[in-house]
Amino acid sequence: MTGLGLVTPAGETCETFWDSLVAGRSLVRNVEHIDVSESPVGFGGECDFDPRPILSEKEVRRSDRNTQLAIVAAEHAIADANATDVDLDRVATVVGTGFGGLETADHGAREFLGVGAGGMKGRMNPLFVPTAMPNAGSSGIAMRHGFRGPCLTISTACAAGANAIGEASRLLREGSADVVVAVGSEAPLTPWIMAAFAAAHALSERSDDPAAASRPFDLNRDGFVIAEGAAALVLERVPDAMARGARIRAELVGYARNTDAFHLVAPPPDGRGARMCMQLALTNAGLTLSDVAHVNAHGTSTPHNDAAEAHAIRDLFGDDAPPVTSIKGVVGHSVGAAGAMEAIASILTLEYRRIPPTANYETPDPALGLDVVAQPRALGDGVVVSNSFAFGGHNAVLVFARH
Repeated sequence: MTGLGLVTPAGETCETFWDSLVAGRSLVRNVEHIDVSESPVGFGGECDFDPRPILSEKEVRRSDRNTQLAIVAAEHAIADANATDVDLDRVATVVGTGFGGLETADHGAREFLGVGAGGMKGRMNPLFVPTAMPNAGSSGIAMRHGFRGPCLTISTACAAGANAIGEASRLLREGSADVVVAVGSEAPLTPWIMAAFAAAHALSERSDDPAAASRPFDLNRDGFVIAEGAAALVLERVPDAMARGARIRAELVGYARNTDAFHLVAPPPDGRGARMCMQLALTNAGLTLSDVAHVNAHGTSTPHNDAAEAHAIRDLFGDDAPPVTSIKGVVGHSVGAAGAMEAIASILTLEYRRIPPTANYETPDPALGLDVVAQPRALGDGVVVSNSFAFGGHNAVLVFARH
C-alpha cells in the first residue's frame, strides 16, 4: 500500500480520521445535506463534503454524490502515492459499492413522477443512466486519470470495499496491472433507503442521542447507523514500490472471500462462514493464529451480526483471541465503503502501533466473550485482520502487516 485517501465523517485526511478514532469520538449526527424528514430515522454518518476543489461545476452536475466521493478519495490516494511516470496501460481501477448512484435514482424517480415543487411528470434526465450506474465511480476515476488497465466494479454489499482491495491485489499477482487504485464508496443517505433499512429493523432508533447510537459489541446495541464516505488505496508490488523509492505504508499479506449460503440478510448464528474466511485469509498469508495482534471487526452494532462475528472469532482463536475494535461507533456503517475505510484504519493501527477504542462501548455483553478495546492501547507484534461481512452472506477478510 503506497497511497491512502479518505472522505469520511471524520474529514478527508488520515490524520483527522485517526485522531477521531483514537479519541473514540462519535461523529454521527442528524443528516443535513438532504431532507430526511420523510424517513423514520433522520441521523447518520454524514460527510462535510464539497467536491468542487477537485471537480468542476459541470463534473459535479454530471455525477452522483457516490461517484464524487470515490473520485475525491482516489485523488487523495494517488497524490499520497506520488506515483509518477507510470504506464497508464498498466494502471487498473477497482471500485466497490453496494448501491451506486442512489441520490440520482431518488431524484430521477421523483422527477419522473412529478413529485415536488415544479415537478413535471414523465420528465427524465438524459444522463440518468450513466450517472446512476454503479460503475460510474470506477469509470470516472479511470477517465479522469487516463488509466487504461482493467476497470472493475464490485457490488457485494458491505463487503464491497474489502473485496475491491483484495481483488486489486490479485490483479497485481496475476500480472494484469502494475498499479491498482482500489476504492470503496457509498452515498446511501437518502430518505427512501434510510426508511427501507428502518423498516427492516436494521437501524438504531436512538433518535434522542444519535452520537450514542452506534455501539458495536455493547450489551445495549440496537442496530447500525447508516453512513456515507469513501476510502481509496494505491496498491503496487513490493519490488516495484521499492524500486521507485515509494513510502510503503503496509503490506496486504492475506486475502480471502467466501459466502455463507445461509440467509438473505442474517449471518449463521455460529458465524461459520466468517470463521472459515478468517482462517482462509491467514492460510493465504502463510500465518498462524498466534501471528495476529488485532482484529478490526466488522462490528455493525446490530444484535445478530455482532453475536455471530464474536462466535466466529472465539471459535477460531479460542481463549487466546486478540483484542477487537470496530470503528463504526465513530463513523457509522458506510456499506460499500466500510471495508476500505476499515482497511485504512488497520494500516494506521500498524503505523501508529496503537489500537483505537470502540466508541460507545460501555457495557460488555457477557454472551460475546471478546476482548473489546474500550480505551486506546498499544499494538503488540503481529498482523492486523480486517473483517467485512455483508447482506447476502458475502465475507471478505484482509490481513495487513508492517513492511
